[in-house]
Amino acid sequence: MTPMGDHHIPVGASTRRGPLRAGERVQLTDERGKLNTITLLAGEEFHTQHGVLRHDDIIGGPEGVVIENTHGFEYQVLRPLLSDYVLSMPRGATVIYPKDTGQIIHMADIFPGARVLEAGVGSGGLSIALLRAVGEYGKVFSYERRADFAEIAEANVTTFFGQRHPAFSITLGDVQDEAIQEHEPGSIDRVVLDMLAPWETIDTVATLLAPGGVWLNYVATATQLSRIHEAIRDDGRFTAAEASETMVRGWHLDGLAVRPQHRMVGHTGFLIMARRLALGQEGLELRRRIKTFKQEDMDIWTPEDDAQWHPEKHGQREPTTKRAKKAVRQSKAQAQRAVESLESVVEQENSPTDDEQQA
Repeated sequence: MTPMGDHHIPVGASTRRGPLRAGERVQLTDERGKLNTITLLAGEEFHTQHGVLRHDDIIGGPEGVVIENTHGFEYQVLRPLLSDYVLSMPRGATVIYPKDTGQIIHMADIFPGARVLEAGVGSGGLSIALLRAVGEYGKVFSYERRADFAEIAEANVTTFFGQRHPAFSITLGDVQDEAIQEHEPGSIDRVVLDMLAPWETIDTVATLLAPGGVWLNYVATATQLSRIHEAIRDDGRFTAAEASETMVRGWHLDGLAVRPQHRMVGHTGFLIMARRLALGQEGLELRRRIKTFKQEDMDIWTPEDDAQWHPEKHGQREPTTKRAKKAVRQSKAQAQRAVESLESVVEQENSPTDDEQQA
């Protein structure tokens, strides 16, 4: 909770309204529609081939201002939306795109106060969306195997909210080993996984998830989708799984020239969701024709060999150590500036007015 005067303002709200402050991230849109995201710093300048824009000319001004640089080139200044922030923040792992994040929040039915278990944190984009949905009285328990990714995610979350979110915790380690020791059986409302082999966690998920709770997986390939579906169906402790993918196509708008854009955000991943049944209950066998197959075909399609489930085998490139270290430095620096910016606002709000001092 963030005390502001005599009333409470929810975490993150102070960074989304009011004058633009030093330490904040802002989005500059130029006359040609090009976007640049910068961190406002007193005395700094933004240089392009079109001239120089002084940060001091922006700091203290309202959001949505249109400002000229030294050569008269105009920029529109706004705070980034969550979707903008996620795509521009420092990252080690590839982020889940906003189109999929929105579906996850709705398909998994993330509600205020929910206790959510997340594994495969990456750069923290989904963590931010989950925290917004659960609010300050919920919990997001995140697990990440890589220390550098965990550092990046934690810093990105802090930068966005302007402080460490009270509902957020991140544990370094394997979710199968750590979560089962940290949580009571049936104490988790929702489980959201972004992992290469989520079927390996099925016993952990079934143990921790409350009856009626939602288990949602984000997977990149059809091979992974098939295997997690078969694992859920064979386990018997969950409802029949539902799978989908989301594609977004923008439209070109120019007077009467209204048409689909030539490019679209196509396949990024699949979402597959199932719900936990009550203890001792088995899922209904749906009255429909089940496609038969030979077990040897399934073994070829979804091999047990762990080497086959390396990220590179599925087109997922691991970031280099150099790139990850750079993202760690950038994300931590931005988080520190965001915290300092919010602290200055809190200090100003809580400082006595002239009338109060005279009294």
